[in-house]
Parts: sequence; structure tokens; C-alpha cells
Amino acid sequence: MDYRTEAPEIIRDFLNYHENIAGHSRRTVDEYYLDLRTFFRYMKVLKNALPRDTELDSVSIADVDLDFVRSVTLSDVYDYLGYMSRDRVKNQNAQDPEYGLNSASRARKVAAIRSFYKYLTLKTHKLESNPIQDLDSPKIMKSLPKYLSLNESERLLDSVDGRNKERDYCILTIFLNCGLRISELVGLNLTDVRADHLRVLGKGNKERVVYINDAVAEALNDYLKVRKTLAPVSERALFLSSRRERISKSTVHTLVKKHLGAAGLDETKYSAHKLRHTAATLMLHSGVDVRTLQELLGHEHLNTTEIYTHVENEGLREAAMLSPLASHKRTEPAAEDEEDGDEP
Repeated sequence: MDYRTEAPEIIRDFLNYHENIAGHSRRTVDEYYLDLRTFFRYMKVLKNALPRDTELDSVSIADVDLDFVRSVTLSDVYDYLGYMSRDRVKNQNAQDPEYGLNSASRARKVAAIRSFYKYLTLKTHKLESNPIQDLDSPKIMKSLPKYLSLNESERLLDSVDGRNKERDYCILTIFLNCGLRISELVGLNLTDVRADHLRVLGKGNKERVVYINDAVAEALNDYLKVRKTLAPVSERALFLSSRRERISKSTVHTLVKKHLGAAGLDETKYSAHKLRHTAATLMLHSGVDVRTLQELLGHEHLNTTEIYTHVENEGLREAAMLSPLASHKRTEPAAEDEEDGDEP
């Protein structure tokens, strides 16, 4: 897939702007393209009166132009979101497919559509007015992130063994101490390891410094001694696969699940991303303030980080419930004799 050759000019210009001017990552731009391609395929079915059961993958958007983009109404977009909510297959490759995308997936698609129309209205002025300006985003039900306790984290680290134990232990230690995203971890190069910090390339190609503690430094030193013996094909990558190439996300997911199981933890409940949640939550419990945590995790907006303060609030709620007086119930005082003359 390459939007530069597949997308119609009006969409290609928008994607070029995001990749080359706004500085968004290739992955983000590709996701924008996929979302817009699906949207305009549906619009062509809707507006050209094609059968509703038309396979969207068979619909070409090569002829989508400014006039077609301008013809889209707010009602059309809500019709599309209804299709996404009820009829869109969640996993195209599943043997027993489920239908209907969740609110978070639909919200991402709304964000792509809104960004596209905003670009045409405010950046290039190809549209005099934005026909979907009042488009609302689906409400996302926020849930508290799942995370390991301190004891469970220690069990996970203590369980690491096997052929790649130095590498796997180092990866888990970085997740649990530094809170990196999995994409950030697999993207680390040897040159990103410094004496007291890691140079991390985060979302939107934004670089940040993540300082390391003694546990991470020791794990890195132990792993680097082993790595020197591997004579890798990929000289730059910090973490290597058994084929001596940069480790993949799928391999990291697999090794995390493997060691979770070895530690007697539920590998269906936790994942590599949950280890990031664990790092953030344990730091907050230890007194790290939320703004420092925001910088550490590479969150662009503070409200993304504030989800962990809700976890902390749950801890406070639990503490209140554990008070020795939590079950005490008020008893009525004994009634005084009427001859004392007190009013009832």
C-alpha cells in the first residue's frame, strides 16, 4: 500500500501535508489513508445508489474529487458511522467474524474525516465552508488501565529464564521501569543507549530523554555483553531476534506472554502495553507527580496521563474501605428518664 500512487490527488495532497509538513509518522499517515479510503468507498456506495451489500474493497475512489468531497453532508457521515457501528466486520480474516466497531475505533475514523475537511477549509481554502463542522465524535467509555502490582512485577522479573534470558529480562525491566511503548522499545538503537538515559523516538517522531535507574543499567550491561557475541546483520538495532535482526513487535508480545505465564500470571489479562500501565501506576504510587509522568511517558496531553490519577484514587478508595472503623454502625443512645425534665 502506497498512498502516493493509490490515492486521488485531493487525498494525496492532504496526506503529503501531514507527513512532510505536520511531521506525522508514516504509520499515522497510512492509517489516515485507510480510514479515508473506507469512508469514501462507502460514500460512493451511498451516493451512487449501489447495492448496500456491495463489497467496499471492490469500490475504487480514484475519481473522488473536490466536487464529490463537497457533496458529503453531515447526515452522510452519520450514516457511515451507523454502518461502522452495526455492519462493519471487526476482523476481516476471522473464521467466525464479529460485526460492529467499538466507539474508540469509530472515534479514530471521525478524527481522520474531521482533519481532512478542516485541512480543505482552513489550510487550502478549497472549501468555502466545512460541511461536517458540527460532526460529533462517538463517546468513548473510559476504563481504568489494568496493571501488575509491585509483587506481581517482581514475580514476572524473577521468572525470566531460557535461551534469551538476558534480552528478555532487559526488555521487561525497561517496560516496568521506563514505561516505554512497544514501538519505542523495538525502535531503540545501540546509539540510543547513554550512560544515564535512553534516547527514545516516540509518537509523531518526537524525541525524548528517558533516564534509567540502576536496575535498568545493570540489565542493559548484562544484555550488551551477550549481544556482542551475536555478530548481527542489523548493526544498529539494540534488541535482536533469533535471526539476528531487529526484534519485531509480535516477538515482544510473544515473549511477554510467555514470561507472564511462567510467573503464574494471567497472560490473557496482561500484555506489553499493560506493563507500560504498570510502570506509570507504580511511579504514581511512589510519589511521582502527574506532570513528570506525562513527560516520562511522552503524552502530548495531560488528560491522557490523568487516567493514572484515577487508578490512584481507586487505591485511596480501597484504603478507606480498609479502615478499622469501616464497618462501625451508629447505635441509638439509651433513652433518659422522663423525670429529668428534658425535652424529647
